[in-house]
Amino acid sequence: MSFRITDKVAWVGKIDWELRRFHGDEYSTHRGSSYNSYLIKDKKNVLIDTVWTPFAKEFVENLRKEIDLEKIDYIIVNHSEVDHSGALPLLLKEIPNTPVYCTANGAKMLKAHYHENWNFKEVKTGDTLDIGGSKLTFVEARMLHWPDTMFTYMSGENILFSNDAFGQHYASELMYNDLVDNAELYQEAIKYYANILTPFSSFVAKKIEEVLSFKLPLDIIAPSHGIIWRDNPVQIVEKYMEWAKDYQENQVAIVYDTMWNATRRMAEAIAEGIRSADKTVAVKLFNAAHSDKNDIITEIFKSKAVLFGSSTVNKSIMHATGGLLDMIKGIGFKNKKAAAFGSYGWSGESLAILNERLNAAKLEVVSEGIKELWNPDKEAIERCVRFGADFAGRL
Repeated sequence: MSFRITDKVAWVGKIDWELRRFHGDEYSTHRGSSYNSYLIKDKKNVLIDTVWTPFAKEFVENLRKEIDLEKIDYIIVNHSEVDHSGALPLLLKEIPNTPVYCTANGAKMLKAHYHENWNFKEVKTGDTLDIGGSKLTFVEARMLHWPDTMFTYMSGENILFSNDAFGQHYASELMYNDLVDNAELYQEAIKYYANILTPFSSFVAKKIEEVLSFKLPLDIIAPSHGIIWRDNPVQIVEKYMEWAKDYQENQVAIVYDTMWNATRRMAEAIAEGIRSADKTVAVKLFNAAHSDKNDIITEIFKSKAVLFGSSTVNKSIMHATGGLLDMIKGIGFKNKKAAAFGSYGWSGESLAILNERLNAAKLEVVSEGIKELWNPDKEAIERCVRFGADFAGRL
């Protein structure tokens, strides 16, 4: 499959309908994904990015249908991660001397991935490549989301090839933001930002401000995963600016794991208390062992506060809550309040451990939390309701 974006630019990537896990098992892709590669035909012919390694042979065969490979003048690697560069080794066996344009970090990383010394041309922000009727301008985008990342801007066509920025894991043959279901599109876009780009939010805001300062006309944003933004493409830029500034909605997430439903009953009672104190706030409950971890992370990203609950097991907390707390620490959420709760049978260490982990994640712990012995009775449930109401009052 290929299609024309403009008279000069074609999409020559791969839609991966079957993909359900990415980055190993770290990211869920309920709607599949795509690996977007772009072929520019001007006086010079340019390939921007390739596809993931498992599809390398298919990619090269399909690319050959679009152009005589020997006529590709330049290859641009906006990011060296293997989902974008995976077909390079096979392609460069066919056209081994073709210049590969990337950042200095990109060249280092490509050498480390593939152990090949290709014809690298290292570029930095402001460097240009004249390809005939259009000019390509390179913009380094360090830590969006790797040290080697860059954007490529095509004048004349006014296209920003943004690699991972502004992308989503979303498979669709419609491929444009004005054709797909926008509820699905934005659900995948915010999930992508929450799970992958949140740690780099300060870089996101600064880089967008820098790119906007160039005052380049912008008709299309063409990322390397998912849908291409052609209808008011600045809308996703504006969303990124909003998401990069310690984003929150009027929402509280309650995340728990439970052995025999005692901690679940506490979670439900705490939610009741929050709602009794603030009828406008959305309260969402997630059993960490049953819910998708990336979907939970997305909901925490959207929330102004989060409560974590766990039964005590072997003087510790349950596995699913522990894993999520590790993720949260790495992601580095800001501007979110937190508290802990949990049931126990005899030793009851989970509450202290949860508080320690919430503090380590640099969330603002606003309460010592609450724990209840065994299966909470009526009085214990009432305490949980009051705890929830008190927590709401601290937000």
